[in-house]
Amino acid sequence: MVQSGVHEHQTRNGGAQAPPFLFARPTHPMLATELIGNEMDWHRHLPPQLIDCYEVHNFRHAAEVLATAYPAELAEVVAALSQFQLTTKDILDPGGNESGITKRFRDLLRPNGWLETKVTADLLVRRAVGRKAQEEDDAADPELIRRGYIEGHKVDFVKGSVALDFEWNSKDQTFDRDLYALRTFYECGVIAAGVLVTRSESLNTIFKKLGVQQKYGASTTWMGKLLPRLDAGRNGGCPVLVLGITPRLVTDWSEPA
Repeated sequence: MVQSGVHEHQTRNGGAQAPPFLFARPTHPMLATELIGNEMDWHRHLPPQLIDCYEVHNFRHAAEVLATAYPAELAEVVAALSQFQLTTKDILDPGGNESGITKRFRDLLRPNGWLETKVTADLLVRRAVGRKAQEEDDAADPELIRRGYIEGHKVDFVKGSVALDFEWNSKDQTFDRDLYALRTFYECGVIAAGVLVTRSESLNTIFKKLGVQQKYGASTTWMGKLLPRLDAGRNGGCPVLVLGITPRLVTDWSEPA
């Protein structure tokens, strides 16, 4: 299914609104030529084995942006996702978003320089009055500085111009924080695209069989809570590639006949 619009959303396998910013994200010089005429063909940018194991959703041409302008970072993300696996024991173990599952994924990215990153910023406002409004860069114009206009937005994994967050089993409001942070990083020119990894709805079959459906309830972080937020544009202009963990990544689970 493909939906086209202000925030184009392409798919396979089925909070508070952010305030306006005064920053413009520069367009990478490669993108204008590379993406024209090929905006909807994202499958060729991801390996088939990854698409087979994850539920994939592509917002604002994130896969194309990553493959075209940041292939090294995308290759590292793909390598980590391809190595990532879990077991039914992992699913049964106690722990929320800081479970062994989250730590295992973190250990796949940290050695390659994917580090937790925070941004803060002050806002400088210049007021020009009367005739001075027609002049530029007049040092005599009064200035107002709003300290902490952007304060403490944090992303778990950032390398170069790419950010990634992994949400296994937190409260679903965590997605508001994640998308607000990605939007802020993007509009400040810190990143060019983001990646979000969470649970696919298809894991519910395993949770029910193991008797832990309540632990992984509807108000936790899973695909059904993330996609409506992205469809509503909570990511602003930031391209976001979404990957959902499916039963194919659970090594000791076989689909019922």
